[in-house]
Amino acid sequence: MKKKGHTPITKVKNPEPNVNDPDWVIWAAWADRITFEEIEKKTTKTETEVIKIMRRSLKPSSFRLWRKRVNQKSIKHRKKFEYSRKEITSKIKKNDYL
Repeated sequence: MKKKGHTPITKVKNPEPNVNDPDWVIWAAWADRITFEEIEKKTTKTETEVIKIMRRSLKPSSFRLWRKRVNQKSIKHRKKFEYSRKEITSKIKKNDYL
């Protein structure tokens, strides 16, 4: 006798909450590929406001970890991200001719 097949439900570790949900800002702030500019477009919250929300919502050690991570990652700011991409592509182009 065969089991009836069914499609398993894929569970994501941290699924994206609804944009209107206050938890979305926290989720987006932890996400590496979402810049502060994108957060501001969707929620009208500036970088300073996001930092305040994170400080209020996270434990002190988690907040320090997040701040360290954000400051080390150049991709949380659009300009820094674009600059780092230009730097990488110029290094690749230079190495192609060596």
